[in-house]
Amino acid sequence: MKNKPIIVLTGDMRSVFLEIFFKTLKRKKYKSPLLLICSKKDLEFQMKMFGFQRKIREVDFNHVFKTQIDNKSINILNIDKKNYYINNYNSKTNNYYINKSFKIAFDLIKKNYTNKLINGPVNKKKFLRKKFLGITEYLASKFNKKDVGMLIYNKNLSVCPLTTHLPIKKVVKKITKKLIQDRIKMIFNFYKKNFDFEPRIGVTGLNPHCESIDKINEDTSIVKKAIQNCKKFKISVEGPFPADTIFLKNNRGNYDVILGMYHDQVLTPIKTLYEYNAINLTMGLPFLRVSPDHGPNEKMYGQNKSNSKSLTMALDFLDKK
Repeated sequence: MKNKPIIVLTGDMRSVFLEIFFKTLKRKKYKSPLLLICSKKDLEFQMKMFGFQRKIREVDFNHVFKTQIDNKSINILNIDKKNYYINNYNSKTNNYYINKSFKIAFDLIKKNYTNKLINGPVNKKKFLRKKFLGITEYLASKFNKKDVGMLIYNKNLSVCPLTTHLPIKKVVKKITKKLIQDRIKMIFNFYKKNFDFEPRIGVTGLNPHCESIDKINEDTSIVKKAIQNCKKFKISVEGPFPADTIFLKNNRGNYDVILGMYHDQVLTPIKTLYEYNAINLTMGLPFLRVSPDHGPNEKMYGQNKSNSKSLTMALDFLDKK
């Protein structure tokens, strides 16, 4: 195939993913064939529920490499012939569904079927059960990758949390010069490879105003020294900056990416600025993984009111690769 397929996982069954997937297909056409891994019964049910009409083409997993697909139909690998999910939905069946979806996708990726994956939103608490901090770490474990990073991407400004879904009380112990240096280099290399330019990186401090009443100030003893070391590699990186002012209009315009010390320090402002106009990319994997930058939103399931912008951006990103 000229354009490698994009594997699409629906994530949680009771999520808004298929709704926004249908909305995206109505508005956009993609060169890369889309291969949906899901329950055929659930797909048919939601197509009827949302009034979306398109031919479904079921692909046999054993012949997927020999099967030519295009986007004239919705191509699916049926997750399970039993199709008992809709009427028997609970956490156990949902976790089985997500696990099996990921397993099939990972198998195809490891066999070089494609290097492009989109997964729908997953309720991390129910699915991961405290075994992993987030889906980023879950994916890394399946490919034996220790150094991965979350990038919330917008073409105007992106953010990267140094630590992801880690309790605040544990953040300080996690922050090291090596971790900061590795993440800065990861961002730099990811942008060069995938966006063909060298990003300007701004780094926040850990403490309010980058100040501390303690004898040890992490912003000067750790963060600043890590930044200085990265400058030796001709990386455009500055900081540390107070997190409460780096996102002001006149400041954020100086950077392509802002690296923060913890999750909400950078995700709160980026979602305030761009809402659904961003996607979640995982850096450090041997393939391109993207996810819409929002959760399953079970309360909105079936209401046909969800915004498809983030999923559209995710598909656009992979379609160009």
